[in-house]
Amino acid sequence: MARLGFIGLGTMGSAIARRLVDAGHTVTVWNRSEEAIEALVAAGATRASSPAEALAAPVSFSMLANDEAAEALLTADNLRGTENRIHVNMASISAAAADRLERIHLDAGLRYVASPVLGRPTVAAAGALNILVAGPEEAIGAVEPFLEVLSTRIWRFGDRPRRANVVKIAVNFTIIHAMQALGEAISLVEAHEIDASDFVELLGGTLFGGVVFTGYGSIIAERRYSPPGFTMALGLKDLGLAEEVAAEGGVTLPSAPLLRDRFETALATESLAGLDWSAMAEVTRGH
Repeated sequence: MARLGFIGLGTMGSAIARRLVDAGHTVTVWNRSEEAIEALVAAGATRASSPAEALAAPVSFSMLANDEAAEALLTADNLRGTENRIHVNMASISAAAADRLERIHLDAGLRYVASPVLGRPTVAAAGALNILVAGPEEAIGAVEPFLEVLSTRIWRFGDRPRRANVVKIAVNFTIIHAMQALGEAISLVEAHEIDASDFVELLGGTLFGGVVFTGYGSIIAERRYSPPGFTMALGLKDLGLAEEVAAEGGVTLPSAPLLRDRFETALATESLAGLDWSAMAEVTRGH
């Protein structure tokens, strides 16, 4: 079994770290809040006194909320130590931040792998994530056994870490469109006194099978937005990442202004702001 490090124990990070602990690895964990650390230590993890201690493991992982959190912790000072270590960044961050972090890791003598994930914390806990990876081929090969514990499939996107982040951004942009489409279509049928759950069952059983339309469709139809699996603020953050990489590539996203309005309106609405990001559909639905 391997010695691993893990920083960032939100709901997703905790589920992933717990899978690694349960697989028999020695996992040293660090998080800003103590509660998440205590739960992992009770499950068999080792407490790190600092992020640098967790990152000193031969292979370390992070699952942090955004660019700012990742760049605040994955610093030259925290990465200083023996060379030839590998760090796997599992967060959904911008392509520009991925480039900056890749350079910092290279300067510190670490190999850097971007590895954002598809799936909710319950999926992570079951080891059924889809994992997107990009980075040095030999580094990916070295960490693949750990990723296999977490996933049903690993998708490779080349040797530049930013590519995995761009793909994750594009996936989330597509999910946002699906939630908006569901909100509009459900509003349409409800206006004619048609049961939304029956409509979603029809979608999933015919032309729109898959976890997004069936999963989020049911959540929207039944208004099951709490507790949030993914927050409204993070949804707006991911939309912003799509706008950013689109501008970088010279791509126009005609739907982005409308989607931004849905998120900003939801975040400005007290009854919606703290709910799951799929509650953006309530803006169209009339909440």
